Amino acid sequence: MARIAKRSASSGAGGGVRPAPRRARLLVAALAAAAALLAGCQAEDGDGDGGTSTGQGRSPFTGERAERGPVLAVKIDNSPEARPHTGLESADIVYAEQVEAGLSRLIAVYSATLPDRVGPVRSARESDLELLRTFGEPALAFSGAQSRLLPEIDDAPLFAASPDEVPGAYERDESRMAPHNLYVRPADLLEATPEASRADDIGFRFGPVPEGARGEPATSREVAYPGASFAFTWSAEDERWQVAMDGTPAEGLAPATVVVQEVTVRASDYHDVNGAFTPYTETTGTGEATVLRDGRAYPAEWERDSPRDGTTFTTPDGDPLPFARGQVWVVYTER
Repeated sequence: MARIAKRSASSGAGGGVRPAPRRARLLVAALAAAAALLAGCQAEDGDGDGGTSTGQGRSPFTGERAERGPVLAVKIDNSPEARPHTGLESADIVYAEQVEAGLSRLIAVYSATLPDRVGPVRSARESDLELLRTFGEPALAFSGAQSRLLPEIDDAPLFAASPDEVPGAYERDESRMAPHNLYVRPADLLEATPEASRADDIGFRFGPVPEGARGEPATSREVAYPGASFAFTWSAEDERWQVAMDGTPAEGLAPATVVVQEVTVRASDYHDVNGAFTPYTETTGTGEATVLRDGRAYPAEWERDSPRDGTTFTTPDGDPLPFARGQVWVVYTER
């Protein structure tokens, strides 16, 4: 569908019943008004259903107070040469996935806050198209893709805006070596993609965990790929998970919730110049997950029926499993 310009751009009581004293009527009215006010506040805060909804005035991606702006996804390099990243701390959601040779790449999703620039930006993969469908028709910043994949990106329900389509939204940092030096300016890219979908429900819920949820204390969790690793360490002081990549702490990155989602990872029809096949991460279906929040690890089950749907997370008993409010990392790991 959507490349930029297709590559060119009550009634009163009767019967003699004696009315209640005026003071009692006033008390009842006051109590009713207070209840209505409380209900309104809960609805505004998204806590009217036990804290599991995002509510009006809150981001469906983080559960925090935010305007629901257009959705921008940025494909981000995660090789050691690409670090430290720029603008990643401002993302609503960060997805981590495996790519060729067991290395990792990131997809950062923005809506509530747009940093001045984000990067380094790298190329898209086939499985990105399935994942991003959950956001409707978002804008996608990426540096390119294999030539055989470009027609699929052209036909995908998103606004794909590489430097070829929107050159004015990108810049090179000459202090870094290519190809790890391409950055996007989110405001400029979204100006060029005015029809990008706005943030909406993708299945996440936020608030306190349900009573009876059996979480275990957890101070750290590591996820390893053949050629890369992620580690998350709980900071009780900050009430956030500190991130390390390939054993190196990532300063400034501290999500409130980390989801380790077990998925099927298979070979796609594409490979790199060295003949290594590109992994395809299947983000639809069902499976197990671990939700890290508040210094505890909660076993979970995930479900996503089709690419158009969001992903829901429940306890093994089937109750919704809310996340802590704040940035969410979803790390895909092979089941």
